[in-house]
Amino acid sequence: MTSQLNVDTIVDKAGSSGPSLPNTTTIKMGNTSTYVSDGGATTQNTVQGLCKCWATQIDHGGGAIDGDTFNIASFNDYATGRGRPTMTNAMGNSTYTVIATNGGSNYPYQGWVVDTNTFEASTVNASANFADGYNNAAIFGDLA
Repeated sequence: MTSQLNVDTIVDKAGSSGPSLPNTTTIKMGNTSTYVSDGGATTQNTVQGLCKCWATQIDHGGGAIDGDTFNIASFNDYATGRGRPTMTNAMGNSTYTVIATNGGSNYPYQGWVVDTNTFEASTVNASANFADGYNNAAIFGDLA
């Protein structure tokens, strides 16, 4: 038997609705849940469409992550311009996506998968040699 719930607005106990819901309000959805985008008919799987991990201001010269992180357990700065964040919650396989962006240095940036728990974020100079700098990284894919 299938059940369906149709609502126009979700309101918390205090009467708040929409994006202004307080941080203490939680709405739980199963991993096959979808939503309809604003003003359109396109639907998206909300679980697969989420960023599973990020690190901002990865400081390869200082050997630390200076900015915000999500799902990061530790950071190993193991060589000039090269660092490996380890995720708290592993990915389901080693085919997830690593997106690395410039974090405030003038160096190009790279990111790649090491294994289901670890990815590499690095910076290189204009001569294509690893060099200390800053970058950011975000991970997309399926969690284990």
